[in-house]
Amino acid sequence: MREFIVEADGGSRGNPGPAGYGAVVSDATTGETLAEAAEYIGIATNNVAEYRGLVAGLRAARALDPDASVHVRMDSKLVIEQMSGRWKIKHPDMKPLAAEARSVFPPGRVSYEWMPRDRNKHADRLANEAMDAGAKGRQWSPSESRADLATPPAVPEPSGPPGDAAAGAAKARAALADTRPNTATEAPTTAATGPAPATGSGTATGPGSAPATGPGTTPAAGTEKTSAADTGTAPATTTGTASAAGAGTAPAAGGRAAGAARVGAAAPLGGQRLSDGGPRPEGARQPSTPGWSAAPDLGAPATFVLLRHGETPLTPQKRFSGSGGTDPSLSDAGREQARRVAEALARRGTVQAVVASPLARTRETAGIVAARLGLDVTIEDGLRETDFGAWEGLTFGEVRDRHPEDLNAWLADPEAHPTGGGESFAETAIRIAATRDKLVAAYAGRTVLLVTHVTPIKTLLRLALGAPPESLFRMELSAASLSAVAYYADGNASVRLFNDTSHLRP
Repeated sequence: MREFIVEADGGSRGNPGPAGYGAVVSDATTGETLAEAAEYIGIATNNVAEYRGLVAGLRAARALDPDASVHVRMDSKLVIEQMSGRWKIKHPDMKPLAAEARSVFPPGRVSYEWMPRDRNKHADRLANEAMDAGAKGRQWSPSESRADLATPPAVPEPSGPPGDAAAGAAKARAALADTRPNTATEAPTTAATGPAPATGSGTATGPGSAPATGPGTTPAAGTEKTSAADTGTAPATTTGTASAAGAGTAPAAGGRAAGAARVGAAAPLGGQRLSDGGPRPEGARQPSTPGWSAAPDLGAPATFVLLRHGETPLTPQKRFSGSGGTDPSLSDAGREQARRVAEALARRGTVQAVVASPLARTRETAGIVAARLGLDVTIEDGLRETDFGAWEGLTFGEVRDRHPEDLNAWLADPEAHPTGGGESFAETAIRIAATRDKLVAAYAGRTVLLVTHVTPIKTLLRLALGAPPESLFRMELSAASLSAVAYYADGNASVRLFNDTSHLRP
């Protein structure tokens, strides 16, 4: 019996957004590539595109030999675990695709293995070729594909302890090298070689923390957490995140969710302009051609200064506190943090408007700051925190003990919902992107303070950087911290500041 290896991948530039998949069939003995498949599938999510890639790969293998056995390798933890039968398939869009995949070969002739994303380059490049073709209004053509030829040899994984600077720099160099234009083609190939998704193993480092999947992993998005809150020191993060000062640090190769970040027109403070991977309003201008020399004068950007609210009684306890819970007010410590933020912003004198989430803690924080600045507060419902369903008020450890399967699925899949309903990160991202577009249009050329929560702020930063959904678990955001993003007329965004807490120090 012949044995094939099927490697498949799928991606969406926006999640949901323009999507495509790629699949490769190779001989398990010789490693020879036997078949390639890719297709632009229109607007879809990452998970739909991944499942479509799996189905295409299995069908290509069956066309070669219907009696063969197949070993599937993918970097989607969700697809691998669901197809292996270890995770339940709950999403209605996934169930028919999984059933279709199971119908291609008889049960028992297909096995599944998860692999790191940086080992799935061939299928990933095919998926990006399909999305690139779709952006030009046509379908992928095998005759034009360079995915197999363009796939470089694997780069050895740098070793070193968590936070090791040399290992981190080596990873950054490897990631940046993977995004350089391929000389065999006329345009750069988008490389989706970002960090592997959270595994959902449940190996949390403590209450309120995300699973310890590697250096720089931080607590789950949306938990009320302070950590090294008042030190002003940004935590170690995955390679390629923008520096807090906007000093021009380029991002690592982006995730599939939004494609690789592209450098656009020059931004103040010496920071590179990064392509915004979120959904664009109809008729919006496309990002400019890479490079500063030919960039037009785009005028003053809309600048969002992002303020996370001050502490509530739940914050030191590191409990989930979203929009579906008790809606706590600020604690005395939180009010003092808000006053310190107000003084710092008054000294800077750049904020021209204040917009806040409708929840009590953000309205109270915004009221303290706005009173010091002599401004009114506008309430924007789209800036509310994610609804964490039945997890509201619980610590991460309590959720892990009571709802382990739901928590694992939530950590691995941005479309998974907390127990009891609530809101998925994918749904939050769609809401935040729409709110961003609305506010960018309303405050073009102005600086506006957005007083909001952990998940909305991290999502705005993720979309601006073109980072994958799992990056939400790799950002530390302290209570009363300041971040900033500038949005330009050509659709590009520049992250200026991240998790600044210097104003909270004595």
